[in-house]
Amino acid sequence: MEHISLFFQVVVAVSVLIVWVFRYHNVIAEFEQFGFSNVFRNFVGASKIAISTLLLTGICYADLTPYAAIGMAAFMLAAQLSHLRAKNPFLQRLPSLVFLLMSVFVALFHFGVI
Repeated sequence: MEHISLFFQVVVAVSVLIVWVFRYHNVIAEFEQFGFSNVFRNFVGASKIAISTLLLTGICYADLTPYAAIGMAAFMLAAQLSHLRAKNPFLQRLPSLVFLLMSVFVALFHFGVI
């Protein structure tokens, strides 16, 4: 289970960093579709990048990991709600759903629940 949790932790962190750094044009289009402001988009981006950094730092400092995973799960839940409100198809919602489940798994593992 520890290896699965570590794998999920790295996958979520690196994936989020790639999306918010290298695929930012997609983020801009989605936030415009959702009707969110540029300030809110930038806040979400900075927060997700910071949380991703904490998830990666959590590899060496495990005490950070469950809190970073909860933070990421909260953002992924908000993404799910935004996609549902915009009536996006399931395939467009799938990445944030997978990252939500992975983040919850990491948090539960580090809190000793599973």
